[in-house]
Amino acid sequence: MIKRGLESLCTVLRVMLAILVGVLIIPVAMQVIARYTGIIPVYLWTEELATFIFVWVVMIGSVVAVWDGTHFDVQVLPDSSSPFILFIQKAIVLILVGGFGVLFAWYGIDYAKFGYAQHSVMMNANYLITHVTIPLAGLLWGVFSFFRLSEAFTEYKSTKKVAS
Repeated sequence: MIKRGLESLCTVLRVMLAILVGVLIIPVAMQVIARYTGIIPVYLWTEELATFIFVWVVMIGSVVAVWDGTHFDVQVLPDSSSPFILFIQKAIVLILVGGFGVLFAWYGIDYAKFGYAQHSVMMNANYLITHVTIPLAGLLWGVFSFFRLSEAFTEYKSTKKVAS
């Protein structure tokens, strides 16, 4: 049940990611057209909007990558044939990612408060729009990592039973 909920959350994040990348095309295209053709005037707010959207794309993309197990993981040692060593290898990575996620979530709260006190120059948008991505991404990194750790432990226990 928890896995289904987290998979649904990740699906929602993937849809948001696709929508944001599609929307990102608009201000970037406006910047390119204005800068190189002169057909439309140069709108300064498009740069800020593109930056705001890009921050969200990066953070949501990192959360999806943590769920998929394709981010923050550099394989230095080859996979072991021993189920216990393989579990330890996965556990170290997942604990580190989850720990950093908790740190990002915890310290990101103050960062988001700092952003709340500021406004952008061109759009006069509150910087909380982008600063809130840090604690949210950290929270989801932690949740996803520790869930994957529990899955790895369950997998280890099942291979241990099969082997004996």
